[in-house]
Amino acid sequence: MNVKTKKELMEEYKNRHPEKGVISYKCKETGESFLGTSKDTKADFNSTSFKLEGKNHPNRRLQELWSRYGIDGFELSVLKILKYDNPADDHTSELEELREECLQADPQAKKIWR
Repeated sequence: MNVKTKKELMEEYKNRHPEKGVISYKCKETGESFLGTSKDTKADFNSTSFKLEGKNHPNRRLQELWSRYGIDGFELSVLKILKYDNPADDHTSELEELREECLQADPQAKKIWR
């Protein structure tokens, strides 16, 4: 790969706008929901599912349910999407506010990560 192509790819990556929002893992059998903030929903679904498949996720209850029912026993969804202009800005507090809105809407839901 030449230097020009590499620079173009790096610039393209820096300027991409990944979907940011609140992700949900809902167990179909028990109805339990686990919500998390995400700066890249696709990447976080992949990462979380990989940890669960490897029996290495820190949320013990989510891991227990996943081990029992597997991916087919869960509904994975994006509950809220954050609209933003600059991908370089820190959107952590806005994402946490969105998650809190979702937690208030569903008092039974829990956070995926503490």
